[in-house]
Amino acid sequence: MNQLHNTTKNHVIATEVIVAKSFLERGRGLLGKKSFPKKKALWIHRCRDIHTFFMKFPIDVIFVNKKLQVLSVRTNINPWRFAFNHKANSVFEFKAGSINKSLVEIGDQLNVGS
Repeated sequence: MNQLHNTTKNHVIATEVIVAKSFLERGRGLLGKKSFPKKKALWIHRCRDIHTFFMKFPIDVIFVNKKLQVLSVRTNINPWRFAFNHKANSVFEFKAGSINKSLVEIGDQLNVGS
């Protein structure tokens, strides 16, 4: 099981990472889910923007570049909203309240692995 680790601050952000690679997986994201466990992340590849249309709960997101360096952190994005970072290569989505901004900041280096 892959974890999301902030190597800059030596902190595990998520104990499980689900990867959305296909067009369908990326488009669906967390849509249709009634909830999402804390300490779990959805990693959406080739993604610069997300929306929360039709979502049933708010989310936190981390936008990263190709090297998994943090470009921006957005917390508590309510349903029916839109968020983007044009420099991003991918995004991590979490249930709202999962991200502590003091433990994940712009410029931090993330790593996905065991």
